[in-house]
Amino acid sequence: MTDSTLEITLVIPPEQAGQRLDQALAVLVADHSRSRLKSWIDAGEVLVDGSPRRPRDKVSGGETVVISARMPEEVRAVAQDIPLVLVHEDRHVFVVNKPAGLVVHPGAGNPDLTLQNALLALDPKLVRLPRAGIVHRLDKDTSGLLVVARTLAAHTALVRMLEERDIHREYEAICRGVMTAGGTVDAPIDRHPTDRVRMAVRQGGRESVTHYRVIKRFRAHTHVRVQLETGRTHQIRVHLAHAEFPIVGDRVYGGRLAQPRGASEALRVALREFPRQALHAARLQFAHPVTAKPVECVAPLPADMQELLRVLAADAAAK
Repeated sequence: MTDSTLEITLVIPPEQAGQRLDQALAVLVADHSRSRLKSWIDAGEVLVDGSPRRPRDKVSGGETVVISARMPEEVRAVAQDIPLVLVHEDRHVFVVNKPAGLVVHPGAGNPDLTLQNALLALDPKLVRLPRAGIVHRLDKDTSGLLVVARTLAAHTALVRMLEERDIHREYEAICRGVMTAGGTVDAPIDRHPTDRVRMAVRQGGRESVTHYRVIKRFRAHTHVRVQLETGRTHQIRVHLAHAEFPIVGDRVYGGRLAQPRGASEALRVALREFPRQALHAARLQFAHPVTAKPVECVAPLPADMQELLRVLAADAAAK
């Protein structure tokens, strides 16, 4: 990974007196997200009248701000020719329908063959953007829609939209248990206290809100539509398990395999062999980060979830 340095000098205008430093800079340096600016302030890469400050420190107007920030160029991931299904494409944005099994970006145990590698082959200019323009992620075994920025301006706008909850994300899941109605899980999420790979509902965690409603009930399962109000790691999986409706195939949060009493042989095999959590990002809606025109993308359920629903329906019809 190589770094370039961003150098900016500006003066806080009088009309911003009383604002937090990070809020003021979010207006004055609009090409960068508030979270990115906050990270620079925290790292001491932003000086106000020659001194470091905290993001929450108030400005008075008239201060000279010097930003000298490292801008990492994402060269660790190499371009790899991996087929991708694009649901939307323009000069500023891609929307990708990610298949289950594809990791989003390189990490421990997954050095390559990721969505990020594929994006760099699709558009080599994405090397200039954080994580090749990826602004949110899906778990390896979750399928469905992801938005990818192709320019710094689009990346900054999309990150802000995520922070302000202006990107509408809708999922479909197949859960264990029969829901009587839809509902909302409003429960904070943080790292599990002993297993650092897992997340958990924990007092003092980050605010996390998930809405769900029933699409169809079966004898011992429910097909649900899920809407995210926040976007925490593993949020849907953690929240549905917390509500005692874990997602079929979820080896981390779903507990031991449970076979319904009296299940048909076809259903027993389907549940035993389902290879992943039955979770799919089905719909994505947002205002285009440059034109502000509405963008709505839909990805139909993949074949494995369709087949599981077919077997569930046949099992229910036979009783």
